[in-house]
Amino acid sequence: MRVRDGDDTDTAPILRAVERRLPAHYASQEEILGALRDLWATRHFNLERLDDLHRAVLVSGRNLALPLADYPALERFQQRNDAWIRVAVDLAEEAVRGALARAGLEPRDVDHIFFVTVTGIATPSIDARLVNRLGLRPDVRRTPIFGLGCVAGAAGTARAADYLRGYPDHVAVLVSVELCSLTLQREDLSVPNIIASALFGDGAAALVMEGSRRAARAVARDGVAARRGPRVLDTRSVFYPDTERIMGWDVMDSGFKVVLSAKVPDLVKSRARGDVDAFLASHDLRRDDVRWWVAHTGGPKVLTAMEESLELGPDALRRSWNSLREHGNLSSASVLFVLGDTLDADEAKPGDHGFMMAMGPGFCSEMVLLQW
Repeated sequence: MRVRDGDDTDTAPILRAVERRLPAHYASQEEILGALRDLWATRHFNLERLDDLHRAVLVSGRNLALPLADYPALERFQQRNDAWIRVAVDLAEEAVRGALARAGLEPRDVDHIFFVTVTGIATPSIDARLVNRLGLRPDVRRTPIFGLGCVAGAAGTARAADYLRGYPDHVAVLVSVELCSLTLQREDLSVPNIIASALFGDGAAALVMEGSRRAARAVARDGVAARRGPRVLDTRSVFYPDTERIMGWDVMDSGFKVVLSAKVPDLVKSRARGDVDAFLASHDLRRDDVRWWVAHTGGPKVLTAMEESLELGPDALRRSWNSLREHGNLSSASVLFVLGDTLDADEAKPGDHGFMMAMGPGFCSEMVLLQW
C-alpha cells in the first residue's frame, strides 16, 4: 500500500518478532553433490559441470526435509507432496509457537494468519491444519498464498501490514514454509535444474505483527519495552511486464519443474535502483538514509547485482550473504531469515530506517520500509 505524505506514522503496524526453523536433517554441499553425482552419472551427465555449478553458488550445506538417503524412494509427485505436507505442518507449528513466545503472545491472540509457500500444495491449507494444533480461535482469519516464490516473504509481510492498517487492534502472523528439496526433478538435466539442486534449501519462518492501537495499549500498560521492533511505514509492489518466463514452475506429471532464467541478475541490476529510489523519494528519503538492508538471498549473482545497482558498501548485505552460505536460498523464507538475524542482532537505534526487498515469479519485486 502507499502512505500519502502527511499520514501519521503512528498508524503503522509494529513488527514484534521473527522465528526461524530448519529441518533436523543436515547435509554438506559435498554430501549433496556426491548423491547427485551418483544419480546423474548414469545419464552420462558432465560431472565436472555439475561440480562447477554447485561450488559457484557458495552454499556450504543445507537442512533437508528428509534424510538424504530417503530421497531416491520418492518417485512420484504424490509421495513428495505427502512428505511436504507432513513436514510443513510440523515446521510451521514450531515457527509460529516460537514467534509468539518471542512476542509475549499466545495463539488465542492471533486474529489473522497468512501462509506463503511455493513448494507444495494442500487443501485444507497448512494454515487451516495449524488451527487445532496451535489452539487458534475459531474466528481466526486465514489467507493462504501460493505461487509468489522467493518474493513471498516480503509480499506476505506487506499484506499483513496492509491488513493491520485496516484493523489496528489486531495481531497478524505470517508463516512461510519452503521445502525446496522435495521439488527436485531427477530426470531433468537442464542447467536451471542443476543450479536449483545446488542453491535451494529447506526452512520455515514466522513473523508476528501488531496493529498500532493494540501496540499503543501495550505501551501504556507495560511501558516502552512492549513496543520493541520496527514499524512498517509503507510497502510497495512493482510488477515487470512480459517477464513470466523469468522464474517459476512448469507443472508436470512428475511435479514442479523449475523455470529459472539467466536474465534474473540483469533484471535486478537494471531495475533495483530506480524502484528503490522512487519508493524512498515518496518518503523524502534516499539510499544513504537506510541503515539496515534486508535482502532476499537469491544467489551470488543476484546479491552482487543488488549491491552494484544500489551502490551499497561491502557490509550492507552481510547478513544476506551469511544466510546464503549457511542455508542456501530458502525461497520465501529467505528474506524472513535475514530479517530475523537483523532483529536478533539488536543493533538498530530509534529512528533508524530499514529496507526489506525481495524479487520473484511474475517477475516482480516487493519492498517494505521499516523504522525503529
